[in-house]
Amino acid sequence: MNMNLKASSCLIVLVILLIMGLVYVDAQAELKGPFAKSDRHPNGIEIHVIVDNNPYKVGLDIEWGFSCLVRGTSKTILFDTGGSGVTLLDNMRKMNITPEEVGVVVLSHIHDDHTGGLHGFLKKNHDVTIYLPNTFPKSTKKSYKASGARVFEVTKALKICDRVYSTGVLEGLRQEQSLVLHLDSVNIVITGCAHPGIVKILKKAKEIIEDDIHLVMGGFHLKGGPSLNELETISSFNDIGVRYVGPAHCSGDQAMRFFKRTYQEQYIDIGVGKVISVEDLKR
Repeated sequence: MNMNLKASSCLIVLVILLIMGLVYVDAQAELKGPFAKSDRHPNGIEIHVIVDNNPYKVGLDIEWGFSCLVRGTSKTILFDTGGSGVTLLDNMRKMNITPEEVGVVVLSHIHDDHTGGLHGFLKKNHDVTIYLPNTFPKSTKKSYKASGARVFEVTKALKICDRVYSTGVLEGLRQEQSLVLHLDSVNIVITGCAHPGIVKILKKAKEIIEDDIHLVMGGFHLKGGPSLNELETISSFNDIGVRYVGPAHCSGDQAMRFFKRTYQEQYIDIGVGKVISVEDLKR
């Protein structure tokens, strides 16, 4: 009787250990792939510049347009897609970025140099939600939906996922939305071309998160050099709390040089292949 009891006890313990082992294996299986289930990147939140007309890393393709990837937030976000699917996908491959890891695509505005790469991307991964201004043509939205993607039409400011917001569609030379990252002690605004005005965009972002903006990067759409326009912009940046700037794409060469002289060590050179670690901005 005692022998049977001992045998039963051993069997129960063995079953428990086996179940625990299976649970452990299943938990590990959930973490397979480029990121964990939450999409948190092991290196923290990073911004990867995939398309730009400015060079940074040798061996990557340069073209007029802009696209960047935000890794480490609750969804991996592709912001704009450049002008060509070939360039976008080729640079992604060289930068060890897989289309399948993207969960959200945000399009700033209708121009081809920001949307032209999307159809090529959707052939590789259509399981995404596309956030675009509601002013996009019906035919364009229909073509995105036909690929299998989900389309969300943006009008007002909204939360895209945890700690990530759209400014909503702002009026200007072109109707445009920008991306706002409201992170731990660091807030970032990413613009496509800033057609509504870079200062207007930053003021809207600050209104949304009720906090200072530490980094603004992307197209500033400032064509001149150290003119009254740029001087006023610098003054407004200071009022908004901007500590780092990363002008790119359509910002204008003279304006970029002016920002570099002004911000010095807090100027970030943006170009294809540049990776910005949010941890570095906290120092």
